[in-house]
Amino acid sequence: MKYMARLLTSIVFAVVAMTGMTRAEYPERPVEFVVPWPPGDIEDTIARMISDAFRKETGVPATTVNIKGGGGLIGATHVYNQPADGYTVGVFTANIISAHIIRGNAEYGKGEFEPLAVIIGYGMMLTAHADAPYDNLMELAEHARSKDVSLGVFGLNGPPALQTLKMAEELGFKFSSITAYDETTCQMILNREIDVTLGGGLLKPCLTSGEAKALAAYTTARIPIYPEVATLEEQVPGISTPGWTGIFVRKDTPAEAREVISRVARAVVESPEAQEVAANAGAVVQWMPADEAAQFAEAFYTRFENLLAK
Repeated sequence: MKYMARLLTSIVFAVVAMTGMTRAEYPERPVEFVVPWPPGDIEDTIARMISDAFRKETGVPATTVNIKGGGGLIGATHVYNQPADGYTVGVFTANIISAHIIRGNAEYGKGEFEPLAVIIGYGMMLTAHADAPYDNLMELAEHARSKDVSLGVFGLNGPPALQTLKMAEELGFKFSSITAYDETTCQMILNREIDVTLGGGLLKPCLTSGEAKALAAYTTARIPIYPEVATLEEQVPGISTPGWTGIFVRKDTPAEAREVISRVARAVVESPEAQEVAANAGAVVQWMPADEAAQFAEAFYTRFENLLAK
């Protein structure tokens, strides 16, 4: 009997050891990085660099998927509806974890997503055709008090759009029309589809060519490649809430998955290639780790609540 007991115990230990040895480690199947916006802007570019690096380092297929619409809400909801296992990762702009929740538009609630990092600070600018009869926000306001000025934004719920509307209110004018797009491009300005456009890196070509001009930078400091453009804070103090992007996973995502994603993504963000992308876009690309990112996102949420309440 003692022999049988020892034999059974040995078998149990062997099975446990073999199970531990053969346990699958993350990742064991394809990983999806979801960008809730059309391709082409900086968050899409950096996400594709991360998914490429992830595939090369792990040997597991990884793709960047653009699921646009609803001001980022459709793509974010897709991530929310997937298991919290690290196989669907959100590359989210700030409005996705603030405006949509505060306004009650989101299926998910506050805290359902957790940041692995904040990685992009946008070089967002308010831009007009080069021959527009205004060069800054004060001149825009003076013009718009007596003449129609149309505004194009990407998503009405985002901080940049809300700051623009607050700016108009502070300066005593209203835009004649406001149109929301999934992306804002140079073509809208050059075709005079709209008078004033709020956008990021996709507007660089017409700014560089001189066919368009920037009226204000929606950043914490002047953008190095556009040093002559005053910030929103400089021109209308007290309402600036700069835009940003972070890498998010569902809460309860395993630590192992978080570690692998973060390790690969950080190497990309801090690479010379990513820094060149940032310089070309007039943006900031840097790694703010999870603990700092969580505090930053929480503070941003509060600031954005205050912006909506004003």
